[in-house]
Amino acid sequence: MQQGLKERLVQQALEMGFVGCRICRPSDVPEVPERLEAFLAAGHHGQMGWLEDRKAWRGDPAALWPEARSIIMLAESYAPEQDPLAVLEQPEKAAISVYAQGRDYHDIVKKRLKRLARWLIAEGGGELKVFVDTAPVPEKALGQAAGLGWQGKHTNLLSRDWGNWAFLGAIFTTLDLAPDAPEVDHCGSCTACQDICPTDAFPEPYRLDARRCISYLTIEHRGPVDLELREKMGNRIYGCDDCLAICPWNKFAVAASDLRYHGREVAASDLAELAALDDAAFRARFSGSPIKRIGRDRLVRNVLYAIGNSGLASLRPVAQGLTGEADPTVAEAARWAAARLPRS
Repeated sequence: MQQGLKERLVQQALEMGFVGCRICRPSDVPEVPERLEAFLAAGHHGQMGWLEDRKAWRGDPAALWPEARSIIMLAESYAPEQDPLAVLEQPEKAAISVYAQGRDYHDIVKKRLKRLARWLIAEGGGELKVFVDTAPVPEKALGQAAGLGWQGKHTNLLSRDWGNWAFLGAIFTTLDLAPDAPEVDHCGSCTACQDICPTDAFPEPYRLDARRCISYLTIEHRGPVDLELREKMGNRIYGCDDCLAICPWNKFAVAASDLRYHGREVAASDLAELAALDDAAFRARFSGSPIKRIGRDRLVRNVLYAIGNSGLASLRPVAQGLTGEADPTVAEAARWAAARLPRS
C-alpha cells in the first residue's frame, strides 16, 4: 500500500478543483450486475441499446481493464449560481439542464483527470486509464463504494459535503492504493425528489424508468414523444433538473471551480429564437456544448413541445411556420403545438 502517495493524491485532486477524491477496488460493486439486469429486463432503458450491448463491461469494472487494482473516483462541482427551477415559471423561455448550459463537461473534466493522472504517474508510476461518462463504467456505484457519496432515491450520487451537483470521473490504475470505506445512505424518509418529478419516472425509490424521464425523452429518445408525457414536459427542452434541484443536501453545495460550466446566454434562450434555428445556425450556436449531440431536429422537436405547453398565443405563428418541416417528427410536433395554442 502507498499510503503517503494516496494522501498526496487526494490533496492534489482538491487543489486542481475536484470537490472529492476517494478510492475503491474494481471488485467493490458486486451488486451492479443484478441491478443492471433488472433495469434492462424491465425495459427501463428505453432506446438506449448501448446499455444492453455493453452490460458485461458495465456490470464488472474489472472486465473493462483486468490489470487495474485501484479505482480513483473524483467529483467536480457544477453547482448553479441561480435556482434552476425558476425558469419553469417563464413559459416563453427554454429550460435547459444546468450541466448543459456551458461548455461540454466531458472535455473539461477529462483534461483535469489527465493532469491528475500525469501527476500520479510522475509520483507513483504504474499504468492508468481515465474515464468520463463515455465508457461502460458504473460511476455512481463506484462512487458510493469509494465513499465519495451515495446513490440517492433519484439514483444520482450525492454527498453531505457537496450535494448532488457534480460530474464524476474515474482513474483506473495498476497501483495498489488503500481503499476508503463506502458511504451509507443518508436520504432517510425524504421523498422530495420522487414527489417533484413531473412525469412520475420513479416507480419506487432508488429506481428510475428512463422511458418516463424528461432527460431521456429530450436527449436520447428518437421520434415523437407520447402525448401524455409531452404535456408534462413544460418548457424543458434539454434535460431536467427537478429531482436534483429539490434535494435538501444541496445546502452544502460547493461552487463550481470552472466558470465554463455557466452559460448565461444559453440559460436565457427564448423558445421562438431556438425554433428559428436551421442546421448551420444550430451548429454555430451550440459548438462546444453537450446540446450539439442531439442535432437540430431533435432540439426543435423539444422546443415545439415547450411552445405547445406555453399557452402563449404569440408563439402560435412560430409553431405554424414549422408544420411543413422535412423531418416528420418535427412537423408533427409543430402541428400539435399550433393546435394547442389560442389564436391571437
